[in-house]
Amino acid sequence: MKHTQSKLIRTQIPRTAEGEHASPMYLTSSFCFDNAEDMRAAFADETDVNIYSRFSNPNVQEFVDRLCILENAEAGFATATGMSAVFGSFMALLKKGDHLLSCDSVFGSTRTVVSKYLPKYGIDFSYISANATAAQWEAAITPQTKMIYLETPTNPGLEVIDIAMVSAIAKKHNIILNVDNCFATPIGQTPIDLGADLVIHSATKWIDGQGRVLGGAIVGRKDLIHEMYLFCRATGPSLSPFNAWVLSKSLETLEVRMERHCSNALFVAEKLEGHAKINFVKYPFLTSHPHYAIAKKQMKNGGGILCFEIKGGLEAGRHFLNHLKMLSLTANLGDTRSIASHPASTTHAKLSPAERDAVSISDGLIRISVGLEHKEDIVADILQALEA
Repeated sequence: MKHTQSKLIRTQIPRTAEGEHASPMYLTSSFCFDNAEDMRAAFADETDVNIYSRFSNPNVQEFVDRLCILENAEAGFATATGMSAVFGSFMALLKKGDHLLSCDSVFGSTRTVVSKYLPKYGIDFSYISANATAAQWEAAITPQTKMIYLETPTNPGLEVIDIAMVSAIAKKHNIILNVDNCFATPIGQTPIDLGADLVIHSATKWIDGQGRVLGGAIVGRKDLIHEMYLFCRATGPSLSPFNAWVLSKSLETLEVRMERHCSNALFVAEKLEGHAKINFVKYPFLTSHPHYAIAKKQMKNGGGILCFEIKGGLEAGRHFLNHLKMLSLTANLGDTRSIASHPASTTHAKLSPAERDAVSISDGLIRISVGLEHKEDIVADILQALEA
């Protein structure tokens, strides 16, 4: 097979004697052995067979294999949530005395892990602006820096970081480059092709695409993934077989879904740009985006998220949300249904005003996850809420 989409769809668990077309669910906690020697060999890692679903499971492996095809990765491991993939990548690969360099504009829970919990294990960190130049990135590296972590596009400010630029710096200093690719999805960009060593996903978002299940994954270099596997096998943030079954099926339609999400998002962004009650609209494929050139270079589409700043600050943002009629107010993104959120009072509320300002989260910032409703209906609901 020549094309990625065909390889993805045709990568499946081997059929059982029943001859099923869709992969069955392996809802089991453990797996049996024919004899004591086979069991001994399995636990000694002399054979690559399933032992226990905390370690591996056929449904989980099918999901991982399919995601590796999309991301052009050597190996992968799936976790219960996106945050368990983030935390696992830090704890499996960093140790006391190491330093993590992270872009400053990251998901609120990721920032909590980096700022609050990593220091408890003796792991140092520092933040760098998503707008930093190559010279600034290089200057931020210390002799103890072992990993660079970044989101691109960032959540929720939609800054776009030049992955190839950061990768060149990381390789020069023998540093692991770990990229959260949740917003773009592998349909929008493939960081490994741009030099990343690891790629993280909250599969709860666009990969599931319908707001049903939680899941996470990390893919990339085989040697690094093995360390991640050993850590997660011992600590237990495993993905459930049922969720893996759902997510694996969801990957089959990710490409066609993202085509509509992205075309809808661009349409909405263009319609909102210049509105009298909005200071600015940010979307990677708008020519007005400050990182438009980088986005066009490394992304195949602009993604399904846009943000804009309402004039009037915090109260105006809340007022806007309260007057939406169709869009959902929920702590998620990447759903078939469009979702609006107000980061300053929700996902990033624990940051100080100065910290929020540093990562482009103003009091009036609104994040829209553009769904699969008709694009005219999405725009109409946003416009009527603005007029209210």
